[in-house]
Amino acid sequence: MDAGGDRNSKAQHQAVRLVSVLLSAIMALAAVGWATSNIREIAPQNRAVVLRLGALNRVQESGLLWALPAPFEKVLLVPDAATVLERRIGGLLRSPAAESGEADAVMESDALAGSGYLLTADASVVRLDIRVFYRVTDPFAYALQEEHVLPALDRLVTRSAVVICASRDLDSILVARPELVSDSDIAGRRERLRSDLVNSINASLSSLKASGMGLGIEIDRADVQSGLPATAVSAFDGVLTASQQAEQAIASAQNDAEKDRQAADQEADRIVQMAEAQSSERLAKARADTATVNGFASAQGSDSDPGLLWRLYRDRVAKILSQAGSVVTVDPGDDTHLILQGADK
Repeated sequence: MDAGGDRNSKAQHQAVRLVSVLLSAIMALAAVGWATSNIREIAPQNRAVVLRLGALNRVQESGLLWALPAPFEKVLLVPDAATVLERRIGGLLRSPAAESGEADAVMESDALAGSGYLLTADASVVRLDIRVFYRVTDPFAYALQEEHVLPALDRLVTRSAVVICASRDLDSILVARPELVSDSDIAGRRERLRSDLVNSINASLSSLKASGMGLGIEIDRADVQSGLPATAVSAFDGVLTASQQAEQAIASAQNDAEKDRQAADQEADRIVQMAEAQSSERLAKARADTATVNGFASAQGSDSDPGLLWRLYRDRVAKILSQAGSVVTVDPGDDTHLILQGADK
């Protein structure tokens, strides 16, 4: 009995000792794992922000990071300075309820009716789909505000978009009137829309940083897609169609006017040519008809018959007057006498 009790006691002692060794090994492994929990490899596209007891200790670039285990030091991963992040601003998009027309079916809501629309300086409305591309410039500020960065960015972009649209007319945001496409000033303002938006957002971020509430980011560029409300698209399409038809009508009228002008010029040239030809013929005939009289006048001398020209005149005048139905003439030298056809003086 004593021998059997000793063996049982010895077996229990060995079991307790084995359990103690195993627990010690597990605790040692856990201690080693805890001590090395913040020793890690930082990827090239990331940076590590190390907080020691809640305060900024250092910023570690890519590579092997040695840090004390939690809760002594906390490691937060943030994108590196060369990584460009993209964010689509959902606050500027038309709400699904407004798109489906549920607002009209349920009740009239100003907030829902204006969802996704921005007011311009000329009292028009426009829709903007904006994507911003940003970089992390202050890792510590970004790590502290990480949960609030994207909501704050959405609000800043929305505010800047509202301000910029309110300071521009519709043609400075999108091509609303085709006749102004070639206007270099308006085209330049449309091109500056993106840069003005980026500058406005960065100015707001700088103001937050100056007040000690910086987000630690900077906007590189912004992609803006502008559009009109669906109800206005058909109206603008009608205006565009009417403008194109008017331009075609004007071009057709100009072509017809040019053809008429050319035809008129040709007719005027023909009339002038005919008039010149007829005047030459009439002048030649007149010279031929007066050649005899002129010849007699030039040949008449002091000894010539003084009544010769007068007789020749009466002979010719009688022939001319005979072609008229009736002719009554008055002697210019004596208005009491009439000159009768074929009568002697």
